[in-house]
Amino acid sequence: MNELEYISLTPTPTALRPLLGLTILVVEDSRYACDAMRLLCLRSGARIRRADCLRSARRHLQVYRPSAVIIDLGLPDGSGAELIHELANADQRIPAILGVSGDDMNEAVSLAAGADGFLSKPLAALAEFQTSILQAIPEEMRPSGLRTITDEVVDPDPLAYRDDMAHASEMLSGFADLKTLQYVAQFLQGVAKSAKDEQLGRAAGKLVYAGAEGNTVHSHHARLAGLVRERTFAQESVI
Repeated sequence: MNELEYISLTPTPTALRPLLGLTILVVEDSRYACDAMRLLCLRSGARIRRADCLRSARRHLQVYRPSAVIIDLGLPDGSGAELIHELANADQRIPAILGVSGDDMNEAVSLAAGADGFLSKPLAALAEFQTSILQAIPEEMRPSGLRTITDEVVDPDPLAYRDDMAHASEMLSGFADLKTLQYVAQFLQGVAKSAKDEQLGRAAGKLVYAGAEGNTVHSHHARLAGLVRERTFAQESVI
C-alpha cells in the first residue's frame, strides 16, 4: 500500500467527531475512569486501547504505535510518570502524551516528565476532553475547519464502579503492607473523585496522609475498608 492509498483509507475528522482516525491508548487501573474515557473516545470518533498497568502498556506499545496515550499517574506497578518520561524521550515519540490524575498536583509531575498535556479527574465533559487531545497532538494532525462545541457529559457504567469497589475491597480485606495500602488509598481517591463520593475521598486521603507522615494507619485502614464494603453491597443491591 502506497502513501496515497493509506491516506485515502484514513477516516476524515468531522465537526461532531474531531478525533476520528486517532487511536488512543489509555493506561488506567480504574475501570470506572476507563469507562468514562471509552465513552468520550466513542463520542469523539477515536479508537481506544486499554492497559491497566505499566507492564501491560509496554506490551501494547511493542505491538503498535497509538496517536495519543493517556497515562494515569498512580498505577499498581509504579508511577505513570515513569512511562511518560520513557515515551517522551523515545526515538520514535508518540505524537501526544497526556497525564491523568484525580490529584491536580500531579499536573506539574506529568509536565516535568515530558507530557504534552494533563487531564484532571473526573473526566466527563466531552468538549473539554476533545480540546485537551487536540491541543496535545501536533498541529499537522489537527482537523481543519470548525468544531461543534457541545455541553454533553458522559455517565460511566455503574458496573465499572462496582468492579473498582470489589477490587479495592479485596486488597483492603486481607493483610496489606504500607506500600499496598498507599496504592489502594490513592486508587480510591481517584475513583471517589470521579464518582463524586466526598466521604470516600476524605477517608482515602486520610490514609494516604497518615502513611506519608509515618503515622499509624490501622484506624484509617479499617474506616476505609468499611466504607468500601458498604459501597460494594449497595451497588450489588442496586444492580
